[in-house]
Amino acid sequence: MSRIQFQQSLEELKENLLVMAGLAEQAIQRAIEAYRTHDLSLCELVMRSEMAINRMERDIDQRALDLLAMQQPMAVDLRFILSVIKINADLERIGDSAKSIADRVRFMLQMPPVELPVDVPRMAAMAIDMIRKSLKAFIEGDAELARTVLTLDSAVDAVNRASYASLTKVMEEQGQVAPQALNTLMICRSLERVADHATNIAEDVIFWVQGADVRHYKSVKAAEREAEAAGTKE
Repeated sequence: MSRIQFQQSLEELKENLLVMAGLAEQAIQRAIEAYRTHDLSLCELVMRSEMAINRMERDIDQRALDLLAMQQPMAVDLRFILSVIKINADLERIGDSAKSIADRVRFMLQMPPVELPVDVPRMAAMAIDMIRKSLKAFIEGDAELARTVLTLDSAVDAVNRASYASLTKVMEEQGQVAPQALNTLMICRSLERVADHATNIAEDVIFWVQGADVRHYKSVKAAEREAEAAGTKE
């Protein structure tokens, strides 16, 4: 394979990954719209899209592995292919999260509707924004944009913690709506995982573009904040 053909193959790999990304993002949007509108047909669309996402994951992995085996790329091209493999896995898991949300919505549609003290669509919008920014960073090879995604994850975590507190209180005080609250809590948990996967994608973009390993960014920042707080107390 010539260098030109190799670069074309890399571009095709990138395009295929972006198609899969579109499917994963659409699945999340449909699952949340099903939650908002109580539309069972949207749940069915999410179930079908998961199979398409799984097929694409296998195909993209195989293409990436073939390029590694045939070309033995170096430096930035090697990092690109490795990042594609990792991003591919995170996109598949976003599809899994969409299916989990759709499953919860289907259970909830069998129960009386109730008003709960959480804003699931808002949390979903935050997570989807992270997906879009991380993928834009991938398309443009923009490590700085990817770094902004890392800072957004803590906001989603905060919303998830607040939702957990509110919903567990509902379950303790209003046993008759505990099933609805529990399913909504699990939906929030799935959205928190979506944000985590978006963060992973952003980390992989930084690795591809700059060769920097920024995994466990949140843990490092949390430790720095704790150390700073301890110093302030002293």
